[in-house]
Amino acid sequence: MENVTVFDFETSDTDPEKDRIIEVAAIRCINGEIVSQFQSLVQFEGELPPKITEITGISQEELAGGISEDLAFKILRNLAQDSLLVAHNAVFDMGFLHFWMQRAGGRTFSNHFIDTMTISRERHPYPYKLINMTERYGIQLPGAHRALNDVIGTWELLKALHAEQPVDDWVNRLGYLSKYGPPKWSPKHAKLFGTANRYAS
Repeated sequence: MENVTVFDFETSDTDPEKDRIIEVAAIRCINGEIVSQFQSLVQFEGELPPKITEITGISQEELAGGISEDLAFKILRNLAQDSLLVAHNAVFDMGFLHFWMQRAGGRTFSNHFIDTMTISRERHPYPYKLINMTERYGIQLPGAHRALNDVIGTWELLKALHAEQPVDDWVNRLGYLSKYGPPKWSPKHAKLFGTANRYAS
């Protein structure tokens, strides 16, 4: 918790290898305090599916005023440096980060990470979406499915999970639903394990 970057992407669809990031947000947290933040729309040359606009509220026209993918990556990289990465459903966001870095120079990242969804699956019954988990802990989440709002919600959720029971043992642990099998891509240092949805009795 001493050196953390919480990040979130809104994307043009769900395939990290072929789809693109359309909005990026991140906050850097040192010793439990937010010390810097970044949020921007990202230029997108393709045709944005109507369902993405419906979910996020982001329009094709707005993306024309975003920054380039390369610039967004450089800013995020400079903000995060070697900090612990945190995301809700991290396999999704880390997949987009990996393929983003592959396009930028054939690299990937080696940062340690925490997935708040993996922790949520172990501690709580279904559902585990960010909006569900923030509600359980009394955390306000206005404007869900916009990157910066989701980042702040994930940070508050991480603090609540850590206060309930320290999350240190969850570093680099990445759960996936057994019925779907392991993700197509995950960091080499990830400790993968299958799990099932738990339902309230």
